[in-house]
Amino acid sequence: MRSLFAWADTLESSIWLRESLNAYPILLTAHVVSMCLFAGLIAFWDLRLVGYAINKVSVTEIPKRVFPWALTGFAVSMITGSLLLYSKPLTYYANFYFWLKMGMLVLAGVNMMYFHFSTYRAVSAWENDQKPPPAARYAGVASLLLWAGIVVTGRMMAYGGLVPGWWKALNLDGP
Repeated sequence: MRSLFAWADTLESSIWLRESLNAYPILLTAHVVSMCLFAGLIAFWDLRLVGYAINKVSVTEIPKRVFPWALTGFAVSMITGSLLLYSKPLTYYANFYFWLKMGMLVLAGVNMMYFHFSTYRAVSAWENDQKPPPAARYAGVASLLLWAGIVVTGRMMAYGGLVPGWWKALNLDGP
């Protein structure tokens, strides 16, 4: 896999992105703003699932109102995140927090899919309950924790030296 990252690192467009005076900072800013939009709206809905906020609003009403905005934030975040990765592939390849963030993104996706294909199928029975069923609350808590972790590890990616010793021992920066 390292060879794929090394290959992408040598491409002209990758070099241009990382050496451009404005491209990288603009991408990073757009990524952070779009992630705030997405994670904020997801947190809003997750808090309803957990039963801590906006309990007078139906569980199904919230996605109807916020989904287009959340989807926009997610799409922009995925595009800008992919371009950020493309701009410095070898830097991210060796970054502990990058891989931790990617793992949490996968888990957040699994949590969402499981929730939507299991618990949410019976939403008509509990959508107006002030306190949703345990499975919905667990999904909401898991989502809140995962997205908070994704935001934190995204920020920590700038501090590649603050990693566990076992990670350094893997010598991912190698030849």
